[in-house]
Amino acid sequence: MIKSFSSLLYLTPLVLIFACTSGPPYHTASPNGSLELVFTMEEGIPRYQLSREGRALILPSRLGFEFKEAPPLGDGMAVAGITRRGVDEIWEQPWGEAREIRNHYNELKVTLEEPSVPGRTMDIVFRLFNDGLGFRYEWPEQEEMNRFEITGETTEFVLAGDYDSWWIPAYGRDRYEYLYKQSPVSAIDTVHTPFTMKTGNDLYLSIHEAALVDFASMTLARSGGTTLEADLVPWSDGVKVKAGAPHKSPWRTVQVADTPGGLITSYLVLNLNEPNRLDDLSWIEPGKYVGVWWEMHLGISTWGSGPNHGATTENAMRYIDFASKHGFDGVLVEGWNIGWDGNWLESGTGFSFTESYPDFDLEKVANYALDNGTRLIGHHETAGSIDNYERQMEEAFALYEKHGVRAVKTGYVDFGRDIERVTADGDTVDEWHHGQYMVNHFQRVTEVAAKHRIMINAHEPIKDTGLRRTWPNFVTREGARGQEYNSPQGGGNGPDHTVILPFTRMLAGPMDFTPGTFDLNGTGEYANNVPTTLAKQLALYVVIYSPLQMASDLPENYRANSEPFQFIKDVPADWEETLVLNGRIGEYVTILRKGRENGEWYLGSITGGVARSLEVPLTFLDPGREYVAEIYGDGPEADWKKNPMDIRITEETVDSETVMTMRLAPGGGQAVRFRPSDS
Repeated sequence: MIKSFSSLLYLTPLVLIFACTSGPPYHTASPNGSLELVFTMEEGIPRYQLSREGRALILPSRLGFEFKEAPPLGDGMAVAGITRRGVDEIWEQPWGEAREIRNHYNELKVTLEEPSVPGRTMDIVFRLFNDGLGFRYEWPEQEEMNRFEITGETTEFVLAGDYDSWWIPAYGRDRYEYLYKQSPVSAIDTVHTPFTMKTGNDLYLSIHEAALVDFASMTLARSGGTTLEADLVPWSDGVKVKAGAPHKSPWRTVQVADTPGGLITSYLVLNLNEPNRLDDLSWIEPGKYVGVWWEMHLGISTWGSGPNHGATTENAMRYIDFASKHGFDGVLVEGWNIGWDGNWLESGTGFSFTESYPDFDLEKVANYALDNGTRLIGHHETAGSIDNYERQMEEAFALYEKHGVRAVKTGYVDFGRDIERVTADGDTVDEWHHGQYMVNHFQRVTEVAAKHRIMINAHEPIKDTGLRRTWPNFVTREGARGQEYNSPQGGGNGPDHTVILPFTRMLAGPMDFTPGTFDLNGTGEYANNVPTTLAKQLALYVVIYSPLQMASDLPENYRANSEPFQFIKDVPADWEETLVLNGRIGEYVTILRKGRENGEWYLGSITGGVARSLEVPLTFLDPGREYVAEIYGDGPEADWKKNPMDIRITEETVDSETVMTMRLAPGGGQAVRFRPSDS
């Protein structure tokens, strides 16, 4: 259970009540004084600005919303009250990148009201942390807003410079699954968040959102120069959000760091979410899994029935035997249920989530897994047919619970605006994958799964906004180009993709990237496009965090490479602490994590397409104690194109005064386990 420590410090709230459409600025500083927020009202228009140590990051930027059949909120309003408070607490994650999280901020709450009819009220709440800003809109219960429809959000981020940025496009047919581009902000159009930037003063920013609940997800549209505006993903009828007071928007977040690694270890987004709502967390267990998956992407097996069907009882039991022998916590089986035959990509209305193909015995496979010390991991592919899924969802999760399944991978393979929604009139319309309709669907799935003590691993998901704090059973998701794009049909991600993800997509939360491909010299029919060395595949288990971590390759490829496979068996999936030792976006990164259960340190260092040498002082080790460093590094001839399998596995005795030199090949990496020599 999440523990709340007693180190809370609530400053005496300061409440001022008055009404003016223009007035003096209201200042708030972060707890350490490095960041300053200024809120102003000028002729009824609210604006905010953000600076760090006197340097502007965000210039005066407009706030507000537009409504259908109602005047906008953000024009002609008056300040009716100001409330201030401060919070300093430490809370504990049940699982995560770090066990203890400090939640330390100063809050400014501004109450705005319309001086004339209709006389609506809106609060804007700002929380200023040492590592950034979060703000959201709140609509208290009021007759004038019993029901409302938002047609636009006028929140701006007027950047103080033409910052360098890393981005993927919004409203694309492949959702979040694009290779990142790098450009000045002035060259972008509309992009997804997290949106990461580097200023001319070598500061790093990332704009995102937190606690996305019953609202449309936010993209960022450039409205001219270096001004970004919140762009909400619409319903099929063009409305952005349908709600009624009381209601709250998600938090709009701006993370700020001196280094790229400082963004990775910022927990601002998590802190802006509500505490855990689940009473019992004993069934939420991080772990590693294997599964009937990669062989389908290689073309060896099929999801649909027939002579090459992958999800047979016999094949599933073969994977269970492998998982049991090597200590894996789960076995994923995709394609076991009726509905995969024919063109299921066109529509998922044929999927049954409780009826299996004749060659798959769900009860037998699930019991065989339990008898052998592991568990079946379930699978629900919807193909975007949400009504079909929701009609069966309760029964489907109950079936899995009955058979001891603790985790389910969900899927929403669709293209852009191909989510099927059946209206009250019985018509079928297409909704965007990231609009309010789907945000609410993912929330329903999470809550139904929690009722049946099941963890969710969503592919083609809604982006992570830190709700794993509130609902810890939503443990991981895809939401970017993962390993499947390195399959024979995937086109490849290139060697730089994984040194961009930690500073962009991963700022949102855990990712089920599915690393661990060992057959890097494949040729002919089953050749893949994995753009890494073997050592880099191991390092990804530390660099790309997921509490459910897959070993993606075929069992026979692990048997043929038992020595490097040992690192996958050893590396934990749950962490006590995370440190970022170095990094440059798109070039390299070195991440260090301490295992929550065994207390050992694990290091992952990766580079893009350029070879490099990095020095790492081991000052994180306990002083006066010797450790054995088990090093899985690139061999002297390693190269992701020419010789990806060249790996050098060595052991060294080290201590806190050691400086480790790592030589990373093109597309390469290094993974290290540090275990006390006296253990």
